[in-house]
Amino acid sequence: MRFVFILFVSVPCHPPSALWTSTQTSTGRSRICWCSTFFCHCCSWFCRCCMISRTSFCLSVNHYCCFVEFDRTFLRFHSDQVVRISPESPHQVQMVQNLLQTLKQVDLWQPSSVALIQHGSSVDVHVGRSSTQQLKTHLHQEDIYYTVLISDLQAEVEKQTQSGSSRGRRSEVQYDYDVYHSLDEIQSWMMMMNRTHTQLVEMFSVGTSYEGRPLYVLQVGGMRRRPSKPAVWMDCGVHAREWIGPAFCQWFVKEALNSYHYDPVMRRLMNQFNFFIMPVFNVDGYHYSWTTDRFWRKTRSRSPKFHCRGADANRNWKVRWCEDGASPHPCDETYCGSGPESEPEVRAVAAFLRRHRKRVKAYISIHAYAQMILYPYSYKATPIPKLSCVDSAARRAAMAIYSAYGVRYRYGPASSTLYVSSGSSMDWAYKNGISYAFAFELRDTGYFGFLLPESLIRPTCTETTRAVRAIASSLLKKCR
Repeated sequence: MRFVFILFVSVPCHPPSALWTSTQTSTGRSRICWCSTFFCHCCSWFCRCCMISRTSFCLSVNHYCCFVEFDRTFLRFHSDQVVRISPESPHQVQMVQNLLQTLKQVDLWQPSSVALIQHGSSVDVHVGRSSTQQLKTHLHQEDIYYTVLISDLQAEVEKQTQSGSSRGRRSEVQYDYDVYHSLDEIQSWMMMMNRTHTQLVEMFSVGTSYEGRPLYVLQVGGMRRRPSKPAVWMDCGVHAREWIGPAFCQWFVKEALNSYHYDPVMRRLMNQFNFFIMPVFNVDGYHYSWTTDRFWRKTRSRSPKFHCRGADANRNWKVRWCEDGASPHPCDETYCGSGPESEPEVRAVAAFLRRHRKRVKAYISIHAYAQMILYPYSYKATPIPKLSCVDSAARRAAMAIYSAYGVRYRYGPASSTLYVSSGSSMDWAYKNGISYAFAFELRDTGYFGFLLPESLIRPTCTETTRAVRAIASSLLKKCR
């Protein structure tokens, strides 16, 4: 169901000179207008109505052409549910796959593709209210166990969007790290960090997104910012709906800067390494998840042959591109893109990492959800060389997480710990000489899923900061 904002705008009657024209509204903003087939009775010509979301019509009020505009729509999820399904046999797996491919209004949360469903592993799926009963009936008929994780999705969404007053604060002292922030707020915060911590922070852009937004990165490091200084790369927000990722990247920067002068461990790490931190990798998708669809995952690029938009930014890298675990179809959530690095965001970051491959000693990509620390390979089950070194770092990271609040994270090769996927950034980083390459899947294990409450931002970020410190500390030790 869509929640629609209706805006009334009036302009004097005057015939436009062409099919497409620019009409100035009463607010003074020029807009591109579209020739409607609705007749405007205040004039003797067809009204040209402003086209915002492909739906407009006009009517006559006091001898003015009035545009009734269906302005930017935000998807609503009243009575939608998130259901966890537990197939226990190959037959039940096949039934669940067929059912999810048949039903309308179905959004798979875990795993990311129907093809990755396995018996013995749970399946989390967001189901629209019109399909909920049908899904439950079929599962009951096939004797497949399920449980409802979220009974009203909209109620949970609103819990993340009702603390706007604290989000709007701009000063560093008042900036609230315990709430989720929009893209504009995050980028303003990055500029503030760059402006107020000139000795430790440097902000730059690695390129622009499909929709023309800058791809900002913060370089955070101690006083010795020599060109050859080793570095750790960390990105968040690859998948737009995983809001806890950008929240963590901001938290880590704040903790690093605040603790530099009194914490000897953090000071040593920042003096030994530069941290390249990209709070929002998928800027277009993240912005879209705030303005239109809370559960948008992909980028926002256009496909010339399909109406579906975007590619999976973690299936678009030039390593076993579009093989197992990725889809060639633009409408799928795991769409690999039209080619390796077809997405401007992926291409820009890959180019930066190639230029600095001799400096970057660790690559960390933050995702959600599953509570896992993953390392290569994603695309095959073969162990990586020097497995013990990477596995030891992952184990230390998991122990560091546990030391904070007793939360357990699994760790291991992505292909066996989570699922097989090709074209991932982690595998690409490893193949390009970054031996310590990891992907984190943060809290939780499905009770909240992509809607991790703001009350859990602090504990999640606190424990994850300890994990990143543990991995960075592992780089200082020689491993044979």
